[in-house]
Amino acid sequence: MPIESGNPVPSLGNIARFVRGIPKAELHVHLEGCIEPELMFALADRNGLTLRWPTPDSLRSAYDFPDLASFLALYFEGCRVLVQERDFYDVTRSYLTRAHADGVKRAEMFLGPQSFTDRGLPIGSILNPILAAIRDAEQADSISAALLVSAHRHRSEDDALYLLDSIMPWATDIAGIGMGGAELGNPPSKFAGFFRTCRERGFRTTIHAGEEGPASYVREALDLLRVDRIDHGNACLDDPALVRDLVARRTPLTVCPLSNARLHVVPSLSQHPLRRMLQAGLNVSVHSDDPPYFGGTVADNLLDCHQAFGLTMDEIATLARNSFASAFVTPSAAAHGIAAVDAFVAAFAP
Repeated sequence: MPIESGNPVPSLGNIARFVRGIPKAELHVHLEGCIEPELMFALADRNGLTLRWPTPDSLRSAYDFPDLASFLALYFEGCRVLVQERDFYDVTRSYLTRAHADGVKRAEMFLGPQSFTDRGLPIGSILNPILAAIRDAEQADSISAALLVSAHRHRSEDDALYLLDSIMPWATDIAGIGMGGAELGNPPSKFAGFFRTCRERGFRTTIHAGEEGPASYVREALDLLRVDRIDHGNACLDDPALVRDLVARRTPLTVCPLSNARLHVVPSLSQHPLRRMLQAGLNVSVHSDDPPYFGGTVADNLLDCHQAFGLTMDEIATLARNSFASAFVTPSAAAHGIAAVDAFVAAFAP
């Protein structure tokens, strides 16, 4: 039965309690983009670096991005503060603590090692502390977490394959391989061989497509790369045949509404296509992308969507179920997550 059937519109306080309490999986978040301003200054001080902003508040004021390229410039500059193994541990542990408080039961986090190996950091000094933080968070908070290694699409396919070879000693600890960065001029087809090799080596795969790129990029990701999941995917709505195929295959789309609004992928949050995607039957779920930069956690995304265009409790529950169904976990673990959503919904008392 629909949660809100026959009931008055719930208060904002009830919605906030519902949104933060409902079990959810976070599948689209970048660890490099989880460095809160205060932590960025602390890491810079730890590593003897000087940032070009005088205070954390002045850094926050720089989070006004005209487009994806301007965001990526600041994003990669922020990566400079990650130098020591302790830095990677602290960023991961900090994110997982916030995610746990946000009702996240499963977190799959991207990290792009190429930003750091370019500076001479050994791959083990990047991966090992992240994996240690995951283990500690699982023990402390009972949150299931996993690492996704992301390749940069502005680099060559040979660079991506070199990265893949370098992480193989950690293959059993890596939940999947992704790809992000500037889409335009870097279509999925550029990396067909890379994604084929990832599949051959047994990795689950995902790629950012249809954020600033066209629907044809989503089609390439689906049919040429044969990825398990597509990050963003908004542009698919421009191609009805593509939407039908995505629905038929139940291909997960991990959307990030606040990110899309802050990067002007959509004119405003109230015009985000999330509801149209749900109404089309797409397997869509909501995530934070880079929480400090875009103004909110996964729960903040859901709550802001409720306020901006009336996202309902029924729709929020559907998105939560979809997030577990789309996670890189066993079918039994996905079913357990979905059952937890159902139990929460059944017990929730406004």
